[in-house]
Amino acid sequence: MSRNVVVVGGGPAGLAAAKSAVDAGARVTIIDSSDQLGGQFWRHLPPERAGADEARLHHDWQTYQRLHRRLTASPHCEIRTRTQIWAIETTPDGVLLTGVQGAPDARTEAPIQLHPDALVLATGAHDRTLPFPGWTLPGVYTAGAAQAFAKAERVALGRRVLVAGAGPFLLPVTESLVKTGAKVVAVLEANRPRNLARWLATAPWKLAGKAGELAHYVGTHLRHRVPYRPGRAVVAAHGDDRVEAVTVARVDANWKPIPGTEKRYAVDAVCVSHGFTPRLELAVAAGCRITADRFVRVDDAQQTTVRGVYAAGEITGIGGKDVALAEGAIAGHCAAGGDTTDAVIQPAVRRRRTMGAFSRRLDAAHGIRPGWTGWLTDDTILCRCEESRVGTVRRTVAATGSVSLRSTKLTTRVGLGICQARICGRNVEDYLGQLGDRVPAGDASSDHRPIVSPVRLGDIARLADPDTPTTP
Repeated sequence: MSRNVVVVGGGPAGLAAAKSAVDAGARVTIIDSSDQLGGQFWRHLPPERAGADEARLHHDWQTYQRLHRRLTASPHCEIRTRTQIWAIETTPDGVLLTGVQGAPDARTEAPIQLHPDALVLATGAHDRTLPFPGWTLPGVYTAGAAQAFAKAERVALGRRVLVAGAGPFLLPVTESLVKTGAKVVAVLEANRPRNLARWLATAPWKLAGKAGELAHYVGTHLRHRVPYRPGRAVVAAHGDDRVEAVTVARVDANWKPIPGTEKRYAVDAVCVSHGFTPRLELAVAAGCRITADRFVRVDDAQQTTVRGVYAAGEITGIGGKDVALAEGAIAGHCAAGGDTTDAVIQPAVRRRRTMGAFSRRLDAAHGIRPGWTGWLTDDTILCRCEESRVGTVRRTVAATGSVSLRSTKLTTRVGLGICQARICGRNVEDYLGQLGDRVPAGDASSDHRPIVSPVRLGDIARLADPDTPTTP
């Protein structure tokens, strides 16, 4: 009897997992909260207004098309978009997923429950942006938002745009911006050249698969005359009703601003990204063990520490599309009852091994350094939802003598807003860690959100209705 596999997430890892599970003979349900599959990596125009050359703004678009065709053509694959899983419970028979299906904020949303034989979590990650004075001004965007507007709407967020932060993601974002007509005045990488050289520290041939991508992005910079400035960071944004200029400074190897190196750029938009934060809510709710570096722990089969629950993609480590595709293929195959020794999955196992070197070097070359708190002022907003400021947090810690995240949330409301600390959580944790070394053992984590997304009380009440659809 074929297994029933649910895949949560429609990005590269989720699509690869769904295809691999279908190929292994499973009945698959793939769930995504968006209107269409593709995730953040392949975010694109809807079919009714697709561009004539959709591939122009999408790297490796043919892989998405191949995966999408296979899943939509299979009678054993059900695709549920506009579906949000908001809770996971473990039961003696496995896991129970609870969610809603339908347009967000629509009265037609319907509660659903699914009880699969195996679950693959491929929930991805979102931008992590470090705060700086003025970062809440209109016109300051995450780099992911800038790319989403470019890919899904063909909209440039400004005429003169500065791209800043850390990581290779800045390069494709720059390409997306210039292809929508924006003038990118500079790309600022906070890490210095010596940090970046760690990419080639050992066995550079293992990254040969990325050489073509890098050459492509370098060509974009040259053609559009976009300066690339390592060792620099945005330390303030200025403007009245919206951003009009930014102050940039050189930073040392730990990202501490170097006095006297400030330079001002006139811009009407700033796109910032300092890496990614994995979406761990569902994994935490399912009881999966999280590693010390805050990713889901998996074995060679991509199985988590919870039996029957697998994970792939950015929630197991930030490694990009190629690693996500390989991990997803392995997770889907094993969730369907296969094994990593099976010949059909060996190419994915080899790709994971090779491209895993890429993800392991990301943090060494582009990881966040502690000196970033040096550009904060007391008036800098730390939590956007609650407008909690750095000075408030600092004075509260001094008054209470505690750097506990739980205590600080209760006394300053930092992290208690509508985003539930998705934006500020890890920044707050890092800042508190620098204020003292008395973080209590077992203190609260900003990753723990028992209810993953906002849900109506009526939807919860309707779960008691015997007519509520449940997928076995």
